[in-house]
Amino acid sequence: MCASPMRIRESKLKDLARLRVGEHPIPTLKSLLKLVGGRVPLLLEIKVERDIWRWVPALKRELLNYDGPFGVMSFDPRISRLLKTNVPEWRRGLVVRDSLTAVRRRLAIWLADPQFMAVDRAALGKSWVERVRGRIPVYTWTIRTVADRAQASVHADAPIWEGDGRPRI
Repeated sequence: MCASPMRIRESKLKDLARLRVGEHPIPTLKSLLKLVGGRVPLLLEIKVERDIWRWVPALKRELLNYDGPFGVMSFDPRISRLLKTNVPEWRRGLVVRDSLTAVRRRLAIWLADPQFMAVDRAALGKSWVERVRGRIPVYTWTIRTVADRAQASVHADAPIWEGDGRPRI
């Protein structure tokens, strides 16, 4: 997102503050929540490596008093499972790549028990996506063009745009 090889878990906040998103410093979750102030729904993606246990307490600390709508999602199904166990009132989702094998996908969905899914745009129109969509909302990523948006409007409940959300032609 910031074209930097830095890893958040290995970095100090003062070093991360030097990173830029466009013309602005990368926000902390706390500053993002304050900026948004509940005016629009947030979809927060948690990226993990081996550090799944630190996420729920960190998220609870920031989100418990947040008044706006939000959902938390991750490629790692264990995050959704931890959220279900520790903060079941939060909306939780699973992010799924099209390249995931059917067995790994089924296992991830079973373990995550998500309330929504975000699927790779390449998976749109596939029968497994339609089956999932019959049970829970399906969002799709990454929408970059007007054509992508047209495809998403048929096969998904909402698009997840890249960048500032303006379609590229």
